[in-house]
Amino acid sequence: MNFRFFKKSKYTFFFLITFTIVCLPFYYFLVRTDYKLPIYNPADVNPKLVDKSIRMFTKNHTIADFELTNQNGKTITQKDYEGKIYVADFFFVTCKGICIPMSNNMKELQKKFEKDDDIMFLSHSVIPEMDSVPVLRDYATRKGIIDGKWNVTTGSKKHIYELARKSYFAVLDEGDGGLQDFIHTENFILIDKDKRIRGMYDGTKFENVEKIVKDIELLKEEYE
Repeated sequence: MNFRFFKKSKYTFFFLITFTIVCLPFYYFLVRTDYKLPIYNPADVNPKLVDKSIRMFTKNHTIADFELTNQNGKTITQKDYEGKIYVADFFFVTCKGICIPMSNNMKELQKKFEKDDDIMFLSHSVIPEMDSVPVLRDYATRKGIIDGKWNVTTGSKKHIYELARKSYFAVLDEGDGGLQDFIHTENFILIDKDKRIRGMYDGTKFENVEKIVKDIELLKEEYE
């Protein structure tokens, strides 16, 4: 009697184990709610961060085409970031303030995604007339920047400042990119494979590194 009960219980036990292994993950897949990072458009962010000419737009915002020069004298365009997730920021080589923790945190992100070809980084100099290619090359070497993974760039000041204000929403003041114009921002901006803004972070705070890592992983899942 006890033996027959044990045999029945054994089969029931194996059935429950099999059900748990096979069915529960499928059930989870059916009922789980997918969380996706927001897509930022001009009307979604602090208006002071957005050029007044585009503040009213509520959809379809993407990073404008750009043409910059990196630490190796190579021309960098959207083509170099096509199909990539990347983090962008604005800096200058001689900065002794916010740029130091920003570069350290970007370097930490580079380390975490060093072997992941889908992830890149893009830094724009806000005093491009001073940050020439040789200056950027020396900076990249000192900071351990990996060529092909992280581009530190110079170029037309007007072009860079327009990108900051009209594409990345990285600046709190207005200007025209002229001689007296100067921007200084701590923002890291997360861009997806479709050139859309998916996250904005204070790049001076080390605790935001893990937040960005998690958000990048979410974006990768979205594209899978």
